[in-house]
Amino acid sequence: MPESREWLTQWLRDAHAMEEQAETMLSGQLSRLDSYPDLSARIRTHLAETKEQARRLKSCLDGIDEGSSTLKDAGAKLTAMAQSISGVFAGDEVMKGSLASYTFEHMEIASYKILKAAAQAAGEAEIARVCEQNLREEEAMAEWLKDNLAQITEIFLARADADSRNAKR
Repeated sequence: MPESREWLTQWLRDAHAMEEQAETMLSGQLSRLDSYPDLSARIRTHLAETKEQARRLKSCLDGIDEGSSTLKDAGAKLTAMAQSISGVFAGDEVMKGSLASYTFEHMEIASYKILKAAAQAAGEAEIARVCEQNLREEEAMAEWLKDNLAQITEIFLARADADSRNAKR
């Protein structure tokens, strides 16, 4: 196998693990956003997209007779679980989660741009198409967060001023 193809395979596995991590992270956040209905609804939508992105990546790997990496997937999920658990103890969990989500979205965007270019270079049009589709969904989530971070912050601060225990959830 040419080295460029090996890199494409490795990066697809990395992206699959990244989506597994995102699923765990989003699920953890979602369970603690009772007082933020707009954020909760958008995360719920993106969680469904994330699951579909992971499925698409697995299909790409299967299509080139490669599989996802169980070790990478498990490591990513463990990392996300640790992040999720640590947020439970933060008084500003919704803000830390929003910051982490915005940052994570941009890492995903960069990953899919790289993957798309690698797939095109390898002549893998279907993989490039999947990466473009995943990229557009990640860009939409990053844009939503960018447009709503100020509002989330204002809601958090208003709730904190009223009763600091209520701001967290």
